[in-house]
Amino acid sequence: MRHEEHGSTLSARIVEVEAYLGERDPAAHAAAGKTLRNAVIFGPPGYAYVYFIYGNHFCLNVSCEREGLAGCVLFRALEPITGIEEMARARGIELHGPKDWRKLTSGPGRLCEAFGITRVRDNGMDLTAGAGSLWIGDDGYSARGIVATPRIGIVKAADKPLRYLLGGNRFVSGVKLLSR
Repeated sequence: MRHEEHGSTLSARIVEVEAYLGERDPAAHAAAGKTLRNAVIFGPPGYAYVYFIYGNHFCLNVSCEREGLAGCVLFRALEPITGIEEMARARGIELHGPKDWRKLTSGPGRLCEAFGITRVRDNGMDLTAGAGSLWIGDDGYSARGIVATPRIGIVKAADKPLRYLLGGNRFVSGVKLLSR
């Protein structure tokens, strides 16, 4: 993931996501049907769906289905690559070396804060075009050891193994499953 703004570039590798399967998934925002709030996740694919949760955190998803069908992937954790100090300033935290980098982007709210992602600015943005300030794409990293686990932080359909993470990566959020 890359974010460019005011001459600064932040980048990070996506290391943890959760899938939400649209109207048939009781944990998905689309479960109650299409609304003004969730319209982005009803396609086309590749667009940012940003929502506000718990009164203080934004969460970033990307739409994944063709026009008219709902489905999205929530970004749960990133591994910071560039713009570390800018991320720390955005989060209002002090870093004491690379061991603290996990505090930047480990968790959906943290990564949005570190990248300055908001609903007003980013909801509905095409994340694949490379024309906007926020972009997702292949960085050439060869992902090995992808682990599927139940989703976390939800109550409905929490048992579904729709959380995907890089096993062994120290930046995953929640309960760490570091190996298979």
